[in-house]
Amino acid sequence: MAEPKPPSSRPPRRAAGAAQVSLRERFEALRNLPPFLRQIWQASPALTAATLALRLVRAFLPVATLYVGKLIIDEAVRLVGTGVAPDALRAALDSGQLDHLLMLLGIEFALAIAADLLGRLVSYGDSLLSEMFTNATSVRLMEHAAKLDLEDFENPDLQDRLDRARRQTMGRANLMSQLFGQVQDMITVASFAIGLLVYAPWLIALLAVALVPAFIGEAHFNALGYSLNFAWTPERRQLEYVRQLGASVETAKEVKIFNLHRFLIARFRELADGFFAANRALARRRAIWGTVLAALGTLGYYIAFAYITWRTVRGDFTIGDLTFLAGSFRRLRQLLEGLLVGLSQVAGQALYLDDLFSFFEIEPEITSAPDAHAVPQPIAKGFTFENVGFRYPDAEHWALRGLDFELDAGEVVALVGENGAGKTTLVKLLARLYDPDEGRILLDGRDLRDYDLQDLRANIGVIFQDFVRYHLTAAENIGVGRIEAMHDAARIREAAGRAMADSMIESMPEGYSQVVGRRFRTGVDLSGGQWQKLAIARAYMRDAQVMILDEPTAALDARSEFEVFQRFKELSTGRTAVLISHRFSSVRMADRILVLGNGRLEASGTHEQLLAQRGRYAELFELQAAGYR
Repeated sequence: MAEPKPPSSRPPRRAAGAAQVSLRERFEALRNLPPFLRQIWQASPALTAATLALRLVRAFLPVATLYVGKLIIDEAVRLVGTGVAPDALRAALDSGQLDHLLMLLGIEFALAIAADLLGRLVSYGDSLLSEMFTNATSVRLMEHAAKLDLEDFENPDLQDRLDRARRQTMGRANLMSQLFGQVQDMITVASFAIGLLVYAPWLIALLAVALVPAFIGEAHFNALGYSLNFAWTPERRQLEYVRQLGASVETAKEVKIFNLHRFLIARFRELADGFFAANRALARRRAIWGTVLAALGTLGYYIAFAYITWRTVRGDFTIGDLTFLAGSFRRLRQLLEGLLVGLSQVAGQALYLDDLFSFFEIEPEITSAPDAHAVPQPIAKGFTFENVGFRYPDAEHWALRGLDFELDAGEVVALVGENGAGKTTLVKLLARLYDPDEGRILLDGRDLRDYDLQDLRANIGVIFQDFVRYHLTAAENIGVGRIEAMHDAARIREAAGRAMADSMIESMPEGYSQVVGRRFRTGVDLSGGQWQKLAIARAYMRDAQVMILDEPTAALDARSEFEVFQRFKELSTGRTAVLISHRFSSVRMADRILVLGNGRLEASGTHEQLLAQRGRYAELFELQAAGYR
């Protein structure tokens, strides 16, 4: 039997309930930043380069503005010393005494305007780039999800990973602005640090000592925040599920009839209150420790400010120097604190990125071989099941075991059996949504795994009992059956006619252009039977060599189902067809009936032959027939 697939090629992740992220995991998460930045660059190289260039210019504006402010103060002090009186302003202007001061004021004004303009341009560029990144990542997520095995979507753990990855397509777009802002702040810090080094080098060391505790605390609580969100992923999915149950058109009838709203609200509150309590406890600890650790940084600033003031009183620095140094130290402290906290936050967000990129590393097991063959055109012999067995991952019992039979080309075969007998599982194996754990399935004498996967599925049209109701137009609902012919109106109408859905569609206000379903304002609601006719038309749209109907007519009455299956048999001439139904009056029209029980093939034959054998088929037929007497 095949072993269950590993979640990804990355190092093993901690258990969902783990309390804390290890230091090693935090460092390992930083490996997500290069691919993240590559994706941003790929979203728009030109916009990324322009945004970075604007940030580079903007990085030098704070120190330039502060230095010009120092020059203004020194010039003002000099003018005060020359005795320029307030009532002699006009004379001072005419004499040119204020020219240098006015020039400095003009420069500072220009720098302020430039800083504001650059800030708006950067924000504008970031918003566009974030949107482009979100869209590109969402597309990549959908493309990768389409490649994964059906097993991946039926595994709760992998559903949690998909849910976390889906959130990261939007939740991490702000990381881009933060990373670019970090680069900008680093350049600004370097420029401020050069100024401080000229006057008092030891102030830089004081800053580092004062800010390290705050950085360590921020890093610790960011990691705890990620661990909390990671551990609560299943509960958050339940929250979303309960929220949808309590407020959706699909569930509204039962919620009202069974008075379920109190039950759903109570369940939602139970889950939400638990998550809220965990978040509140973390936020309280973070606020308390953050205040204590931030106070150390404030203490460091005032020690430095006192030292600079003393040096100014002693005559070592001018008033302008005092302003410049105090401002530089304050801004440098703020920037360094922001950088250290930002680095901690980046490391924390890199942990979240791990949810996204680890999802991209999940590889499907069901793929095409490098030397895959095309499906025969037409299929000459058909399918052969040789001792086929299959068990769902982590399941105790086999879904199918020891299947040996042939499905001849051009034959209409019906599958019958009680619920859980393995009928739908057999269809999934036939369409290679799963591969057998034992035995093999042959198509025209060649193993199904030797054929190109996309070509194989293109030659198989399947409508499952849990078919999707697309809230699109009626034409699109049919057209998705063969996406490359989506705009072939004649083919869509022909498929609708085959499924006996044409009159229903034409009776709608906008015909084939009518949006169906109640999700959107212009949509028209359909009955279960009408939805099923659209789904069957979708199968006919595919015009495949193998047609499979897996109980798609359950919402139809007995007469309508009989008509659909009768039409299906007529239109299946020259094609291999499989139909599954619980109504024996419908399946009796098949060329051959396969009876499944407990995952094994119990009998095979025509309706009359199976009745004569007096086995499970005859028993089920008599039970159903008795209900009509």
